[in-house]
Amino acid sequence: MALPIISADERLTQRKGIKGCIFGRSGIGKTSLLWTLNASTTLFMDLEAGDLAVEGWNGDTLRPRTWKECRDFAVFIGGPNPALREDQPYSQAHFDEVCGRFGDPAVVERYETIFIDSITVAGRLCFQWCRGQPEAFSDKTGKPDIRGAYGLHGREMIGWLTHLQHARGKHVWFVGILDEKLDDFNRKVFQPQIDGSKTGLELPGIVDQVITMADIADANGQPQRTFVCQTLNPWGYPAKDRSGRLALIEETHLGRLMAKIQSPIRPASERLSYPAVASADPAASSAEITPSTNSN
Repeated sequence: MALPIISADERLTQRKGIKGCIFGRSGIGKTSLLWTLNASTTLFMDLEAGDLAVEGWNGDTLRPRTWKECRDFAVFIGGPNPALREDQPYSQAHFDEVCGRFGDPAVVERYETIFIDSITVAGRLCFQWCRGQPEAFSDKTGKPDIRGAYGLHGREMIGWLTHLQHARGKHVWFVGILDEKLDDFNRKVFQPQIDGSKTGLELPGIVDQVITMADIADANGQPQRTFVCQTLNPWGYPAKDRSGRLALIEETHLGRLMAKIQSPIRPASERLSYPAVASADPAASSAEITPSTNSN
């Protein structure tokens, strides 16, 4: 058996899906981004039952109501993970069992984009399920152990997100609410609204794109909905662009944003810049420090 090396030509011709999350305050119009996608190739996972904003949209919808359904849909869409044991979720046994109920997984092949609204509600469903599991109870007293529940919740959410992230041929977008808080120094900070801290901390490392949908004033001082796409931004919004193709702010059109992410990439010499950093001269610095004199 030859070493399964994927050549550069083969890798470059493979179809790659974009995995990203979009955060924004409640009511800013995150669900309405469905209008900017091709309805015939988009599958809407409606966890919030909040599709009033897209009434009349002609795409297909899934409406999971439990965490088990969320896991079943994830393995049906993403396929089995060969690294897992038969008794684990997302394993080959789990996939076979789900296919026995849902039918041929080829029915989801025509969907290029999976739009999940929202990861906030998915986290709530997951935590509700975790609170009923053995890990959420103390072995000694049998009483509820909230630390065990949160630990299981973090593992479950990361496993779910990672499995969907490995659906290489599909675009997967997670939508979530962004909370604005003040830290101990009274500074404004933004955090995704997800139960537990593990998911919010590890999510940026799982997905390719982290985008904040915010209202930012234009040249005339009028607030405009905008995508903030780069980590170094003056507002402190969570953002990340693994593609290197996005500007600091982009228009709130998810279809055109994906087209830009998948556009032909410029050579590294044109994309990357290494500005010179002026180093301080120790001799000059010491010359500027003069001893103070006391006239008294």
